[in-house]
Amino acid sequence: MSDKDTETVVHRLSTIRERLDARMDRREFVRTLASAGYAVGMAQLLGVDDFLETDDGDVPVVTALARDRTDDPFSLEKRTRTVPAEWYAAVEKAFEVNELLASSRVMGYLGSAVVPGDYRSETASVTIGVTGDSGFIRDLIGTVSDSLGLEIERFEDEKFETLEEFRDGADRSIRQPRLARDVASGIAPGGVTCETDSTMATLGPAMYDPESGSSFFVTAEHAFDDEATVVGESLTLPTETDESFDLGTVRFDHPIADIVAVEPSERLEPINRIDTSPPSTITGQYTRWGLADLLARGEPLEKVGAMTGHTTGEIQGIDAVTCFTDNFCRHGQIRWGSEMDLTDGDSGSVSYHPDPEDPEESVLIAGFNNARTWWPGQSYVWGVSAYQVNESLGYHF
Repeated sequence: MSDKDTETVVHRLSTIRERLDARMDRREFVRTLASAGYAVGMAQLLGVDDFLETDDGDVPVVTALARDRTDDPFSLEKRTRTVPAEWYAAVEKAFEVNELLASSRVMGYLGSAVVPGDYRSETASVTIGVTGDSGFIRDLIGTVSDSLGLEIERFEDEKFETLEEFRDGADRSIRQPRLARDVASGIAPGGVTCETDSTMATLGPAMYDPESGSSFFVTAEHAFDDEATVVGESLTLPTETDESFDLGTVRFDHPIADIVAVEPSERLEPINRIDTSPPSTITGQYTRWGLADLLARGEPLEKVGAMTGHTTGEIQGIDAVTCFTDNFCRHGQIRWGSEMDLTDGDSGSVSYHPDPEDPEESVLIAGFNNARTWWPGQSYVWGVSAYQVNESLGYHF
């Protein structure tokens, strides 16, 4: 941290302390803490835990990054809402525990996810997948608060031996792919079939890079040949007229997130739209707290895949860590719906939810759909969250 940054932090903390000494109320204090860039957990460092527990109040959280002008994909603004402080504290604790588990690298840990409770319960839980003895879990995280539950699920080691199940799945049922209908306008929406040299997947909506000001086509990285060099590989768009169009070539490959950014050819351009009836315009994306809010309110996610089409399902976990398929873990995942909501060819689709400010025509993106469970005892679709892609790679919708 630079000297300038250190001075800024010291000034912020001093200001917060001064306002606390001036007997601001709890709600004002929490708002001040959040606006200064600190979570409620920072209160321990400020020595004000007792203050936070003295009164009821709400906490402001950023739920989405969205634009008010759909013609400018880079005009994102923060949207906020207030949530109960006790609920916020429980979910924040769950995030911290989940991060601790993910960074522990303990043998037997397969993954975990945060499951916020509803606003009335003001609780949260962490579901944890392990092989073998799970006694290390509580030894690792110590005593958890009453507002945080732990749900531990044990799996047999042999269930996770091969990556082929992740890449190919087990569903061999016959379905007709959703093909692009009309590309005369020069655009290609998300939710239709796209093809690589080795297989087909689902084309996602336009993904934007604010650093370069570029827009990309996007789909799942694992749709490309595992042994080939992905960068430079071509992506094509089959259509109902049996004509295929060149979408472009892979400019950036992100195997951990399981996405590729495809630089458009001159023929077609990506668009912030999903092929629904009527078409859904994308106005932005949900943050981690936005997903937590959706789960707390029981709001489902939707998707349009090239093979299974439009499906809807409940959110099962957020901020998830998945270590089932590789020798590394994938962070910032979403678990939602059931394994029936995804099949071969649906990878690369996005999960979304109606934009609260324009629910009839616009949607906000939750994340990508990369795979589904194939192991007994669990049933959900999983993929990387839009906020994780933004934070780790810089892209947004």
